[in-house]
Amino acid sequence: MPDFLLGPFAAASPINAIDVLIRLVVAAVFGGLVAAVYRYTRASDEVVASFSITLVLLTILIAMVTQVIGDSIARAFSLVGALSIVRFRTVVRDTQDTAYVIFSVVVGMAVGASDPWVAVVGIVVVGITATIMRSRSAVPTLTQLPYLLHVRLALGHDANALLGPSLDLHATERRLMSLATARQGMSLDVSYRAALRTDDSAAELVRLLNRVDGVQSVALQRVDEED
Repeated sequence: MPDFLLGPFAAASPINAIDVLIRLVVAAVFGGLVAAVYRYTRASDEVVASFSITLVLLTILIAMVTQVIGDSIARAFSLVGALSIVRFRTVVRDTQDTAYVIFSVVVGMAVGASDPWVAVVGIVVVGITATIMRSRSAVPTLTQLPYLLHVRLALGHDANALLGPSLDLHATERRLMSLATARQGMSLDVSYRAALRTDDSAAELVRLLNRVDGVQSVALQRVDEED
């Protein structure tokens, strides 16, 4: 076979075992940093422990793959063929989780290709960016909204306009959970999850809502985090 065809498929030079070990250990450390960024920038009820472990293992595996391939085109094509039979049955729940998978892959490739500073700078930049984006778009989780409020209104009233002023006075955050008709369509049941300014605000909020024209009943209860 001509040299110009054989050259790209020539075997890659072997890698020292100590170098391999060092790169994989560094990949594990950087993978842990990727997982830490993921856990810190995601809401607590959105964090999946197994996904954090996957990010660390994926970083190590990609570092291994990068070293195995080296400059060998033949190995690259062989790896593509081998991995094509792998099927992942679990669908990533969020597009941000997909970004963290790619993040882990890139960090692993950087370490495997002996470019650790690319991984370091990438982790710092992505971590800062994800933290800023989280602080600007943070949505309270249900564990941060410990009170469950049920209000029954006479039909024909706008729930937000009727209840909003009272809720704004005693609640720091609230989320509408459900709307449903009751009493054969003559009433409207509205449910909120809310965080009150103080626990003493609970009684005041119930009294205030009961005085609002159009409110037929009010029920407020604290929900445990386990629920």
